[in-house]
Amino acid sequence: MIPGLPSAKILVVDDEPDLEALIVQKFRRQIRQDLVTFVFAHDGQEALDCLAAHPDVDLVVSDINMPRMDGLTLLAKLQDLADRPSTIIVSAYGDMANIRTAMNRGAFDFLTKPIDFADLETTIERTLRHVEALRDGRRRQSLAERAHASLARYFSPNLAEQLAGDASGLELGGHRRDVASLFTDIAGFTSLVESLDPALLAEILNGYFAEMTDVVFAHEGTVAKIVGDAVHVLFGAPGDQPDHAARSVACALALDGAAEGFRARWRERGIEIGATRIGVHAGPAIVGNFGGGRYFDYTAYGDTINTAARLENANKAFGTRICVSESVVIRTGQFRGRPLGDLLLRGKQEALRAYEPLTETAYDDAALSRYQVAFDQLEAGQAGALAAFAGLVGLRPDDGVAAFHLKRLLNGSGGTRIEVR
Repeated sequence: MIPGLPSAKILVVDDEPDLEALIVQKFRRQIRQDLVTFVFAHDGQEALDCLAAHPDVDLVVSDINMPRMDGLTLLAKLQDLADRPSTIIVSAYGDMANIRTAMNRGAFDFLTKPIDFADLETTIERTLRHVEALRDGRRRQSLAERAHASLARYFSPNLAEQLAGDASGLELGGHRRDVASLFTDIAGFTSLVESLDPALLAEILNGYFAEMTDVVFAHEGTVAKIVGDAVHVLFGAPGDQPDHAARSVACALALDGAAEGFRARWRERGIEIGATRIGVHAGPAIVGNFGGGRYFDYTAYGDTINTAARLENANKAFGTRICVSESVVIRTGQFRGRPLGDLLLRGKQEALRAYEPLTETAYDDAALSRYQVAFDQLEAGQAGALAAFAGLVGLRPDDGVAAFHLKRLLNGSGGTRIEVR
């Protein structure tokens, strides 16, 4: 009926016996071109039955005065429908009281009898444009709601809301930007999986990921990927975060605290879950949506990402739970932690210095000072490093880093360089 709009279905409700033939005759061209389809009812009750049989009706054109159920009662009934069609009311000329009642009950427009068919066609076209505008608005809202629900799986709520409104930053393709990349992994989880009931495993993993993602989103990070029990998090993408490195360190410490609390609760239930190891590195990466029309994956590629994953693995050697690179330390500014060693990663020519970030309550200044002295002696190749690290282990038997370096010294290793595969 209207060029550019889909074919419309119109329900005409009127008890005049010759109106159906007259409308079919007047709109024969549009009907033949499949621009419009008409269905007919002779009173309000029959109209409701017809709507039940034809839920795709776009528009109702209804008389007011009809047997069994009049047009005004029909209008009231239409308001109760979940997807109510727009309505044009037809009434006798001068019947303004009924027309006003009809408009108050939700009629979109009205016509007076006798019907002017040119006026009817114009009114129908105007109403159908209104119907299409409403549907377009609902489609846009539905798309926005689905986009927000999808984005909320990966991004913090405020960022998801921003991207749902303008998702141009999530178009297919990548771009280079500075990010902080964080990887987590649960130690020994593969062997634990083999001994667990599937329902219990689902309970553990669902609870674990719920806590981990809540922490990530609280620091406005982006969950790029969850694989098995591992989580990959990005800071500085898709939105700019000048403090992405500092956020990544704060997030790593918060994740560690949450994971340790999670382990303690399950230990009380008789299940021992391994520690969550965390690695963080900062630098340039290619970030964006990669995939095709049916599937896409918001992720990041590059040496920065690979290095963060290897730093997570380096925790095994050091006996730590968090390992961050010097580039993260430099970008963070005020960093509280201690050096671990110089990692020579597979395929690299130059070593990368790794650090362990510490909470304010983890070590006091005196303990940090003693450790730094011992580490400086180790780095300088001084003989006193052995005694210094032995003293640290004596003070803190649970200090895995000091124990790691003491073991290396006892085995004849010198310096701070450690090869990590």
